[in-house]
Amino acid sequence: MLRTSLLVFAGTLVLAGGVLLVHDVPRPGAYALGLGLLIVIATVFERWRYRPHDVKPGAGWEPTGERFEDPQSGKTLRVFYDPRSGERRYVSDSESPPDAQSRRKP
Repeated sequence: MLRTSLLVFAGTLVLAGGVLLVHDVPRPGAYALGLGLLIVIATVFERWRYRPHDVKPGAGWEPTGERFEDPQSGKTLRVFYDPRSGERRYVSDSESPPDAQSRRKP
């Protein structure tokens, strides 16, 4: 809900900035347009960069054996690694995929 409201606000700023630029009001128009675009980019980036910890890794992901406690949530997280891309994914220990549990080294 907050994300949607923020994107609507940013879209309104972009639209207002565009209208001001068309009507030959360059400084406020450029400011509104730039601020609106910045908010849109930051909101989209935030969703891509900061994923929740409950996203389960699919096929091809390997457990690294690393575990740590997330200071914000207090949950124990396991680290999975995709050898093809080098990406790491942090999954709540209680939601780790069953096939990863069977591959765990003793």
